[in-house]
Order: sequence, then structure tokens, then C-alpha cells
Amino acid sequence: MAKPVKIDIKSLQFDELQEKLRELAEPTYRAGQVADWLYKKRVESIDNMTDLPHSLREKLTADLSCNQLEIVRVLGSRDTTRKFLFRLNDGNLIESVLIPASPALYGERSDRRTICISTQVGCAYGCKFCASGLDGFSRNLRADEIVDQTLAVERANEEKIDNIVFMGMGEPLANFDNLMRAIRIINAPWGLGIGARHITVSTSGLAPQIRKLADEALQIRLAVSLHGATDEVRDKIMPINRRYNVNELLAACDYYTTHKRQRLTFEYILIAGVNDADEQAHLLAKHARRLSAKVNLIPYNTVESLQWSRPSRNRQEKFLSILRRHGTAATLRREKGHDINAACGQLRLQTKRGELKAVNAR
Repeated sequence: MAKPVKIDIKSLQFDELQEKLRELAEPTYRAGQVADWLYKKRVESIDNMTDLPHSLREKLTADLSCNQLEIVRVLGSRDTTRKFLFRLNDGNLIESVLIPASPALYGERSDRRTICISTQVGCAYGCKFCASGLDGFSRNLRADEIVDQTLAVERANEEKIDNIVFMGMGEPLANFDNLMRAIRIINAPWGLGIGARHITVSTSGLAPQIRKLADEALQIRLAVSLHGATDEVRDKIMPINRRYNVNELLAACDYYTTHKRQRLTFEYILIAGVNDADEQAHLLAKHARRLSAKVNLIPYNTVESLQWSRPSRNRQEKFLSILRRHGTAATLRREKGHDINAACGQLRLQTKRGELKAVNAR
């Protein structure tokens, strides 16, 4: 009979740490010490929590795990973007990206350090322009694996991260419970202490989960990966649109904006000859005005084995000018990490294929 898998200690909320200590017949004030070791002092094992009694460390180690992500590769870009490839305990690979400060990212101040985090191994939603789903979907990430990406990147980069975007591999809202558990740890004063307004969740358009997120108390930001202003265009590149079409998605966005004091962002990857026509810009501006939303235009990052390409710089600027002419708050993201294949899933895919070739060559 297989042993039950231990819960990772970094998946526990503060009250759950206290409950675990009660189960172990230990004083609940120890929860504060444990949290300090994990999120302030950043120890990598329970045994290193040296102001806890040895007997307590033994009990915690017997009941809980304290896993760490293994850094497999780090790629550095000329613009200081850094892509991290991590191996999980089960051998699966995920990616995170440390993005340099940029005034074009949501139009905010330029002295931030932003990490783009994954929430799944692979992706089941099959957006036609994205590398994340090319190797299929394996599983959801646990809360500790989501939190650990920030801890590992801060440790490797020796810099404090103060902005988090859930725009890495996977569909965050398809892993809703683990996502929210991780966000609460990231946001909590006893955890990483990153403000809710510095946390952005992206979705390809899961309308029911957008409504569910709107009902959450935390004032986190929402970015909707629209990538097409009509059903005709979205149907071509985003299969999710056949389940929740543009009208249904916008209705869910309406619900979100009426329940939150946060401004919505539309993410829009510009793909040459697919969604970069003037007509799409006019309609996108109409949708954005309806919701008082910002638009973040992102020139397509080329993915090996996919047919798409980015529009010319002139076409990008023309699309942006149409949005602004309609009074839409819009930015054009300047190239980040294009020289290191920073688009979601590319490094994982390359590494997996390389490892497979090496195995087959033996």
C-alpha cells in the first residue's frame, strides 16, 4: 500500500499551522515562529528552524514535507529579463520569468520587480499561439509549488519581488482553489507580504470563474487574455471561446468590475494577419470603453513549430493609435525576453525534447 503523500508546510494557512500544532500537542504561538522561518528567514528545511525544540522539528518533519524547486536552467536576456526553468519533485518542469521594470507594463511606476508565475504543468486550453499547451496538460500545481516560484527566484536573484502576475504556464482560474490558497500566503503579513493590488491574475476567459473571483474579498487585479475582439477571430486562436464567447466573457467582466474597485486589463497579443486589423482595434476600443478597461498590447513572441509571427512595428503602432484615438488607455509592451524565448512554455518544451532525444540516443 502506497504511503500517503505529505502536505507541504508551505501550503498551510496560518490557522492551519496553528491547528497542526494543536494536533501535535504543541503551543500555537509556534506558528508565528514557523512562518518567520519560512517566509522571512527563508529556510529550506524544517530541521533548520533552530529556535524550535528538536522534538517539535521531528514531529513536523514526520507529518509535513518542505520541498524546494530545483533550478534546471536560467536564461538571461539583454534587457535583464530572466527565465527560470524549475523541476518539481515528481520530475515535471515549469517556468517562471523575472521581468525587468518597465513603465509600459500596466502604465505604473518603473521601479518594480515583477515575476510571472505558472499555475499548472502544461495547459489544457490549447490557445493556438501558445507553447504552454503543445506538450499537453499534466496536472495542477499545489499552493506550495506556486509560492515556491517567488521564493526561489528571490533567492537566486537576491532581489525582493514586489509585483506578481499569474501569466505563466497554465490557466490560473482552472486551478482556482490552489491559486487562491497561494495568493493568501503571498499576500498575508505573516507570509510574503505582497499587497493584493500588486497581484494580477490572468485568464483566457473562464467566465464562471471570473465571477467566482469577483466574489473573493481580496482586491487583486484581473487581466483578461482577449486576443480577439470578435468571435470569428477568437474562435480561430482560442478554443475556450467556443464555450464562453465574447458576449458571455464581457458579461462576466461586467460582473467583476461592479464587485471590485480594480480596473480591468485586456491583454492582447498582436499576431500578424490574424488579429491586428484596424477593425479589431476599433471593436477592442469599444469593449474597453464599456468596461473602463486598460489594454496591454503585446507583440507576439515567436514559438518554434508554430506558424504565427509578430506584426511590423508600423502595424503595432497603427493599432495602438486607433485605440488611443477612441480614448482607450492603452500601452504597447516593448520587447521583453524575445532573445531568450520568454513566451510561456518554450524553455520547458525545448528542455523536455532535448532530454527525450538524449534518452533515445543511449
